[in-house]
Amino acid sequence: MQANEILVIYGGNISAMAKSIAGEADLAGLIGDRGKRIGIKPNLVVARPASEGATTHVEIAAGLIAYLKENGFNNLAILEGAWVGASTSDAFTTCGYAKLAKETGATLIDTKKDVSRSCDCRGLAIEVCESALAVDFMINLPVMKGHCQTLVTCALKNNKGVIPDKEKRRFHSLGLTKPIAHLNTVARNDFILVDGICGDLDFEEGGNPVYSGRLFAARDPVLCDAWAAALMGYAVADIPYIGLAEKLGVGSADLSAARIKELNTCRSAQGDTAPASPSGKVRALTQYITEDSSCSACYAALVFALSHLKKGSSYHICVGQGFRGKKGDIGVGQCCSAFSAFCPGCPPSGADVLAFLKGLGTRD
Repeated sequence: MQANEILVIYGGNISAMAKSIAGEADLAGLIGDRGKRIGIKPNLVVARPASEGATTHVEIAAGLIAYLKENGFNNLAILEGAWVGASTSDAFTTCGYAKLAKETGATLIDTKKDVSRSCDCRGLAIEVCESALAVDFMINLPVMKGHCQTLVTCALKNNKGVIPDKEKRRFHSLGLTKPIAHLNTVARNDFILVDGICGDLDFEEGGNPVYSGRLFAARDPVLCDAWAAALMGYAVADIPYIGLAEKLGVGSADLSAARIKELNTCRSAQGDTAPASPSGKVRALTQYITEDSSCSACYAALVFALSHLKKGSSYHICVGQGFRGKKGDIGVGQCCSAFSAFCPGCPPSGADVLAFLKGLGTRD
C-alpha cells in the first residue's frame, strides 16, 4: 500500500472487512519483522457501545488481530486512555476489548496508568506515554465522527489517547489545533484503519449514529483526515490542525493526488447507507456557550445537557480553564467555581449539568 492510497470497503461483517482490507494493504509486508511490538490504538473515549457512534467497533480489532496472528505476529498490545474524568477500564469492558485481549493474548494497556516522558514534537514539548513510544508499529483505529470543538475527529486527534490526562488538559489550554498537530510528529501512525460504520457526525460522545457501513485504510494520517473531513462535508481549512500537521511534515492533505481504491461497492453493504454529513445540532447549541480552553469532557457534558433541554437555554453559560479565578454569572465545571452559580465537577456529568441548568429555571 502506497502512502497516497486510501482503501475503502463496505459491508456488514466488520471483522471480515478488517481482515480483507489488511490483506489488500499487505499489512504484514508493511510491518516486516514478526518480532516487532505492534500497538493497536482504538478510540474508547467513553464507556459506550460502538453502536452509539463514539467508540471503535471491537470487531475491527478482532479482525486485525486474527490477520496478524495468522501472519505470525504475536507481540500485540491494545493501548488507550479514555478522556479526562472517564474510566479506561470501564471502556475496555463495555466496548469488548477486555474480553478480546483475554481471548487473543494481546496486552491491554491503560495509558492513564502509564508513565510518560517529554518529547520534542517539532518545537513543542509534549508528554507522551512510554507504552506508545515503545511500540515498533502502531495501528491507529479511529472513529470518523464529529467533535463539538474541532468539528471532526479521526486519525490525528485519536492520538490524544497516548498522552496523560495532565497533557490532555494542557492541550485544551493551548487551543487543541497546535498540540494535536505537533503530537503527530512523534506519535506513530504506521497504519490507519478508520471505523466509518456508524459514527456520530456531530458529537464525539455519540448518541446520534449515522450508518455508513464503511471502513477505510490509509498510511498518511493527514491525507486520511482530509478525506474524512471531505466525506463529512468540510474543507481542510475548516479543520485547522490538518493543515498545520501538513506544514509540520506529518503528511499531505492534497486529495487531488490521492488514490482512492474501493474494494467493493456501497450496494454490497448491509443496511441502508446514509449521507455522511453532520446535522448541525451541536453548532446550533453552541450559541448558548462561552468557551475558553475547555476540556472536551466538560464541554461535551454541557452540550449534552443543552441538547436535552426542550426549548434551549435562556442564558449564556461559561466553560473552560480560562475562567479559573474569574468572576461571572453562570459556569460549568470546577474552573468556574468563582462564578455566582456553577455546576461543580472536574468534569461534571451531563446529568449533573442538566439538573443544574433546570435548577436555574432554564426554559424547558
